[in-house]
Amino acid sequence: MSSTFTMIGGEGPNSYRQHSKYQGALVEAAKEKINEAISTKLNIDLTSKLANIADFGCSTGPNTFFAIQTILDAVENKYQQDIEFQVFFNDSSNNDFNSLFKTLPPTRKYFATGVPGSFFGRVLPRNTLHVGVSSFSIHFVSMIPKEFKNRDSPLWNKDIYCTGFSKKIEKLYLDQYKIDMEIFLNARAQELMSSGLLLLLGGCLPNGVKMSETVNGMMTDIIGSSLSEIAKKGIIDQKRLDTFKLPVYFAQVDVLKQIIEDNGCFTIEVFEKISHANGEYPLDHEYLTLSFKATVGGSVASQFGQDAMEKTYELVKKKTQEKLPQIAKAKPGFQYLIVLRKN
Repeated sequence: MSSTFTMIGGEGPNSYRQHSKYQGALVEAAKEKINEAISTKLNIDLTSKLANIADFGCSTGPNTFFAIQTILDAVENKYQQDIEFQVFFNDSSNNDFNSLFKTLPPTRKYFATGVPGSFFGRVLPRNTLHVGVSSFSIHFVSMIPKEFKNRDSPLWNKDIYCTGFSKKIEKLYLDQYKIDMEIFLNARAQELMSSGLLLLLGGCLPNGVKMSETVNGMMTDIIGSSLSEIAKKGIIDQKRLDTFKLPVYFAQVDVLKQIIEDNGCFTIEVFEKISHANGEYPLDHEYLTLSFKATVGGSVASQFGQDAMEKTYELVKKKTQEKLPQIAKAKPGFQYLIVLRKN
């Protein structure tokens, strides 16, 4: 995950831990397909009875624990032997690892190690990993195009993310995304043993859909307009807001698939759309506000302060309620399970 993007840590009422059910539901919905993929596609030597599993972009739980347990159960079911598991929890150095380790499942049957550091590079020794997983993490970019952040640039605008409407900004983000995905995939290929699996869960855009046409985009627009109002009141500095951009880019389905194929380190074994049991986000203004506060609020607070963040999200809640009819007409995103086997 980008070090400039911070989830709200801890276990409090605004924390990512308390408001990440949407992300967790995808892992739950993909469980059967994960079991099937490991049963039919994983082909590794476990004569040592030791298996190394890693979550890249683990955040603070509980979703990482469910994803890891799903993988562990599937590996045990496939090999039908006693296996000693070592699990590596990786995320950026500003992740709340204290909360993560305080809430480790007491009945877990694995050794846990925290590995701080950006997953845009190798974080584990070469050829030691059997299975890796990354959930809702590969839509981050390591840096924001300077042409989009610089107030004097002809490409600057007030949007705080790549909406998809400016072709030039879209290309800048896509170029950076391709660089970052190449680094990410190369690093995982170095860490994985031959024929090891990398599982990717998350969201991208259906072909032909712009980010701003989805619930994610609409909610980010609301956050941006709320910040603008806060700036007009003098609560935050307008110049700082002008350079505040989120390091996220949601590629379209065919683009993401092509990037993986062009990398050449992996064979795509599974690339499937996964449906949440309850569909997209619930049309509830409080749920939406809290969900996007848990994910984006940390970045707002780190840039403008806790008080400004709280005032911003008071406005976000009000605006979200007003815009529910438009949000109801949002185009659906594309939630995926991708299973890659190292070549």
